[in-house]
Amino acid sequence: MKRILLPAGGAILATGLLAAGLAGSATAAAPDWAYDTMAKDAPAAVEVAKFWLAANGATNNLAKATPYTWETKATSKLKVSGGYSPDTKATTVAPIGEEKKTAAKTKNINLPKTIGKVFFVDSEGDLKWCSATSIQGKYKNLVATAGHCVYDEGKNASVMDNWVFVPGYYQGKTPYGIYVGKTAYTHYDYAVYEDNDRDYAFVTVYNGIQVGGGEPKAVSQAEYEKFNGAKFTKNYTISKAEYDKCVDLHGKETADCQAKTTDLEDLAGPGHPEAVIVRKEVTKEQWDAAPKKDAGNVQGRQSALYPQVDYVTKTEYENYKGLGYRKIDDKGNYTITRYGLVYWVKQSKQVDYFKTVFYVVDGFIKDVGRLGDNVGGQGIAWNQKTGSKVFVFGYPADAHPDGHKAYTGVTPKWCYGATSGKTYASAAYKAEEHIALKCAMTPGANGAPWLIKYSNAKRLGYVNGVTSLFHDQDGNNRYDYSSSPYFDGETGAVYAQAEKNWSGSLK
Repeated sequence: MKRILLPAGGAILATGLLAAGLAGSATAAAPDWAYDTMAKDAPAAVEVAKFWLAANGATNNLAKATPYTWETKATSKLKVSGGYSPDTKATTVAPIGEEKKTAAKTKNINLPKTIGKVFFVDSEGDLKWCSATSIQGKYKNLVATAGHCVYDEGKNASVMDNWVFVPGYYQGKTPYGIYVGKTAYTHYDYAVYEDNDRDYAFVTVYNGIQVGGGEPKAVSQAEYEKFNGAKFTKNYTISKAEYDKCVDLHGKETADCQAKTTDLEDLAGPGHPEAVIVRKEVTKEQWDAAPKKDAGNVQGRQSALYPQVDYVTKTEYENYKGLGYRKIDDKGNYTITRYGLVYWVKQSKQVDYFKTVFYVVDGFIKDVGRLGDNVGGQGIAWNQKTGSKVFVFGYPADAHPDGHKAYTGVTPKWCYGATSGKTYASAAYKAEEHIALKCAMTPGANGAPWLIKYSNAKRLGYVNGVTSLFHDQDGNNRYDYSSSPYFDGETGAVYAQAEKNWSGSLK
């Protein structure tokens, strides 16, 4: 979606300069906030919801999305500077949807209903997600997340396509519905200058959407292709005789019948008259488990490709997706150690026959109401004293820089601790006044809310930051700190513009 930047006062961004005429003065200061339209109306919102629920078989697009890594590679060590001075008085806005209090004390952390994932399509056309939360607003229709989870940065900056919020998301399920973004609000300095000291956004969303339907119905391929609702295909195994009925007089397969040939490999000793040699790259664990004897062992397999260490560039190291073992050696070199096996097999072929059946599902679209009415909404606070205790709730999923994958992103995780009393700076990411928290979450948790005064009984608190960047402070190639913009009076001004706007129902 091409960005049309709309700052306060009706000014338009043109060739990188703010047009004159703000509030009657050509020298007026730039406004604190800017906004962009996402899904322009209810019909467009329905189409966005359908896009995410579109499925081929049992998997919808929500389940296919991966965590948005943005520029979240571990930074160099953050530089500590002085404490942050609030620009106006400390302010809080109370949460909504308080759950019933309980007198019982528990050591478990009750996860808030308000948290979930935001899904979107980035500029590369990839399906991505971040973390976010429902937040208090006049019309109970507001989501808070990181700015980079709403705006795709760079030369052709734009709001993300097909942006939705799914509270309580779990493995493709939408228990409270899908909430499609209508308007995105962020700080003007982030929208124009990509200033990560303002890496936060507030998005108004339409009423929740649920899409359902009856039993799938088998149809012809032509009917399937014309159908615009939920649909999928399924392959069934058939006999050779049934397959032959699908083939035309010239022996050509029809669109719904296929024959699949599979090459089989049965282990054989090197002395077998039909044996051929196969070289295969494997994991270190598979290599360790394989026999290391010469030909003639009981399986007929011989380890012949010993570990090979390759020196690679940092980019090759970070983007490597193969089976080898990645390691940074004691001299700082990026290495990949590969393992291989050589063995002998007797090859054969197996032919299986399939028939494709085309299914459509005549579904329904239901308006499930406002976000805040369904899951509640966290409060918000700005100009708070640094060093406060916070809970961070997010969906970490990406691997650490060293390749270790500690999280799956399937369920939300949390961090708890006191924010830094000092501010942190990272020149590489245009951040000069971030607050930091010791937290080992990985990308996927970007946009996660930082909640002060969190009540475990009510499952509510006050959003006082969002995860923006991930850091490796001790230099061991794993994330150990997260940082957030400091929420000040200018954050409050952006929030104030967003929270007073109604999005609308689907009718």
